[in-house]
Amino acid sequence: MANLGFIGAGNMGYAMLKGAANVFPKEDLTYTDVNKTRLEEIKKETGISYVDGNISLVKSVKYIVLAIKPQFLDGVLDEIKSEITDHHVVISIAPGVTIDHYKEYFGKNTKIVRAMPNTPALVNEGMSGICFSKDAFSEEEKKMVYAFFDSFGKYEEVNENLMNAVTCASGSSPAYVYMFIEALADSAVKYGIPRDKAYVFAAQTVLGSAKMVLETKQHPGALKDMVCSPGGTTIAAVAALEEYGFRNSIIKATDACYEKSAGFKK
Repeated sequence: MANLGFIGAGNMGYAMLKGAANVFPKEDLTYTDVNKTRLEEIKKETGISYVDGNISLVKSVKYIVLAIKPQFLDGVLDEIKSEITDHHVVISIAPGVTIDHYKEYFGKNTKIVRAMPNTPALVNEGMSGICFSKDAFSEEEKKMVYAFFDSFGKYEEVNENLMNAVTCASGSSPAYVYMFIEALADSAVKYGIPRDKAYVFAAQTVLGSAKMVLETKQHPGALKDMVCSPGGTTIAAVAALEEYGFRNSIIKATDACYEKSAGFKK
């Protein structure tokens, strides 16, 4: 019998499932989705068996990952709430949906993990924020949750009141990074670099720069200053970014993301 099951096998659910398969035996994993074609595709690719329907999944696992968009969540909760017991651990990745919202459906003793992963989980470089409900999780249960999120990247445990900010910092922000890579590559193509090579130049630069921040532990501003020679090309480019509102556009994007996340169900 499986131990960890995913309701929803879209982009995020699939990414987490693939990561989990690197750590847990395939027979301990299962999933379901409304898209039956998708179920067969994933089974063919991963060798992991699926179950037919949400109720069947809940009955067959202890750890339930709700990989569902907020607008579809309550329909699923209505369907499964009578099958959820104190034995289960429910892991939700829906942005803006609080632990209390799940407690209203499942009862005050249900163990809830609220999380916000991101799509780089697909290449085992995800970043997740997680928080636990104030229930008596066993040491084994917490170890299982940590191992799950560790299977597809890194995680940080935070207070629940910071989860909407986590959505801004890592949940939605890969989209901004992809836009930056695309724009940087376009600018390189403008000056003659072939597009396929331009994407490699831009993407590897983002990857290496991020690794510098994580591994050197230096302030990003200090690392930026290391590149900016006096009177050089980089400081000229940085001045142009400041002139056209680079920092402010990121902050405004984060504000919009936070407001949207905070506007979902409480």
